[in-house]
Amino acid sequence: MTQQDTARLLITCDDQPGIVAAVAALLAEHGANIISLDQHSTDSEGGLFFQRLVLHLDDFTERRETFEAGVRELAERFGMTWSLHDGAVRKRVAIFVSKYDHCMLDLLWRQQRGDLDMEITCVVSNHPDLEAAVRGFGVPFVYIPRGDTPESKAEMEDKQIELLAGEVDFVVLARYMQILTDGFLARLGVPVINIHHSFLPAFIGANPYAKAKARGVKLIGATAHYATADLDEGPIIEQDVTRVTHAESAAELQRRGQDVERLVLARAVRWHTEDRVIVDGRSTVIL
Repeated sequence: MTQQDTARLLITCDDQPGIVAAVAALLAEHGANIISLDQHSTDSEGGLFFQRLVLHLDDFTERRETFEAGVRELAERFGMTWSLHDGAVRKRVAIFVSKYDHCMLDLLWRQQRGDLDMEITCVVSNHPDLEAAVRGFGVPFVYIPRGDTPESKAEMEDKQIELLAGEVDFVVLARYMQILTDGFLARLGVPVINIHHSFLPAFIGANPYAKAKARGVKLIGATAHYATADLDEGPIIEQDVTRVTHAESAAELQRRGQDVERLVLARAVRWHTEDRVIVDGRSTVIL
């Protein structure tokens, strides 16, 4: 949850002696106190070092620039990639959805009851069906339709960029049944979290649960990941599965699959809002 005078510092660099000591010395120099610290090294020799540190610093907002200057010097010394996040500032998110409402409603509910510490700026959809449900949460609903031509898709993306540019810190695709173009992702300029059932790519297209039922699957699940130019190939944030049997219908498989999708997406969104995810190439480290 948001907390005044706290910050989260994320660090990635080549593993080498002295990193932790140098970070601790920097905090001591500025009078900051460590609230929590998690770290991971891929290998003690020649590996990568990852660290997530939550700190308390009186009057952080006013002192941030000076503290950042110290972090920058440290980063130059160790060759670090880093980011610093104000613990008192909620991340702003836009939710994209089509007609399936289970993931969207779950995020709205969790945010409303305080389980997800973020500000939902709007829900964007290419269908009008869910407007009443969204407005019931007091969240703006924006309907931006897509026609049948490449030109209409480009027009839809232009309107989405106009709506979101500079207004959100990340976007969640809560079963948004449109493929995002490379140009859209580049122009948007913020992380995009996607959710899909674990059958991809084995059961692509329409009615994946019916296809899974026909093949006699024993496990169904879901994957949450960052969207990239290869939509379903981005760095994985979270996954989960549930066991099923031959006795369950395709409709029951879908119901249980949607339960997993809700949980997996909620965890991924929570970890992102808490700055727990560090992207490492095509993979992630969760601290």
